[in-house]
Amino acid sequence: MQKRKSSVDELIALIISGIEEVKGHDIKLLDLREIENTVCDYFIICSGTSNTHVNAIAGSIQKIVSKAIQDKPWHVEGSDNAEWVLMDYVNVVTHVFQKRVREYYDIEGLWGDAKVTLVESSFNQ
Repeated sequence: MQKRKSSVDELIALIISGIEEVKGHDIKLLDLREIENTVCDYFIICSGTSNTHVNAIAGSIQKIVSKAIQDKPWHVEGSDNAEWVLMDYVNVVTHVFQKRVREYYDIEGLWGDAKVTLVESSFNQ
């Protein structure tokens, strides 16, 4: 199967769809393009309720992205303890947190200069 070229917007939409598929919470898109020396263009941040839920979200993202655009993350880390799973799709890095870990590391605060979009979802709390 040949990998087709996909847009960053399509990748973002697919990742968000993967999060929503398994009821991930509090989804935020951080646009980092206007900030100098960033590792990627976008962060997507969301929360899960447990280790199992965090891994389910990460698995759902991988499944949906792979099926739709035959792309897989360049790197994934954190799935062993599943408190914070990072999925690196090069231009888009997704962070799936348990709520307390998300609050502790406060990625949104660290990247306070980023343009933040709250993704409206029926599952957001």
